[in-house]
Amino acid sequence: MTKNAFESHQGTPIWVQPSLPVAADSWTAVLHVVSAPDHNSAGAVLTDLSPAIRAGMTIPPIGGLLKRIMDLAIAGTALIMAAPVMIVVALLIRMTAGGPAVFSHSRIGFGGKPFDCYKFRSMVANSEEVLKAYLDANPHVCKEWEETHKIRNDPRVTLLGGMLRKSSLDELPQLFNIIRGDMSCVGPRPIVKDELKRYGDHLGEYLRTRPGLTGLWQVSGRSSMDYANRVALDSQYVRNWSVWLDIVILFRTVFAVMRFDRAS
Repeated sequence: MTKNAFESHQGTPIWVQPSLPVAADSWTAVLHVVSAPDHNSAGAVLTDLSPAIRAGMTIPPIGGLLKRIMDLAIAGTALIMAAPVMIVVALLIRMTAGGPAVFSHSRIGFGGKPFDCYKFRSMVANSEEVLKAYLDANPHVCKEWEETHKIRNDPRVTLLGGMLRKSSLDELPQLFNIIRGDMSCVGPRPIVKDELKRYGDHLGEYLRTRPGLTGLWQVSGRSSMDYANRVALDSQYVRNWSVWLDIVILFRTVFAVMRFDRAS
């Protein structure tokens, strides 16, 4: 790749349209990732510049049209089959916890574009306050939260919510995200803006594809895995994507969700 294919400016990641076509295996070089001390600002700046980044992209998400057709076929079929279960789950949430059955949370998608990721509500209504109080009362848990963004025996999760998480039923509304084009059936974990800085040199790979309802992370340990390994698996998936890999992951997901002890 020529030197003018990318450039840095005062530690800020900038998209520059290359003068020559960029091969798929060298695409990540187009995104300059700042050094570790500047990661905090990098995540914010990259997200803010996402429209410009997307405007400069000439390469579609990994898998292109073929992967998109697979997503629509699989998600559409799954929605029809899962509709009765989703209706029952929504009614149970309304009866036991009150309030809306589905909530959305901002995640970062292809090209750095934020999107609303849907889930069945599995937490109490005042989850933010409960989390803060729990971390204040249990300082030793703060490290676990900072490293994985998860807590064992999370006090925010309701009894029904715990069952939904163990069975992965809480993620069924993400089928709508797939239909909308925000997500794919298989892909990296959908992450929040604050997690961008933790991807380091693998950030460009994450931004090359849509996040997935399932992925290598889902079938390789789920919550028992540390963050560095999750990032490595996301990167491995992007570098080695194929239709066959997606089929294998989808097949293995059926068995992974049955491993309740390893559920998220």
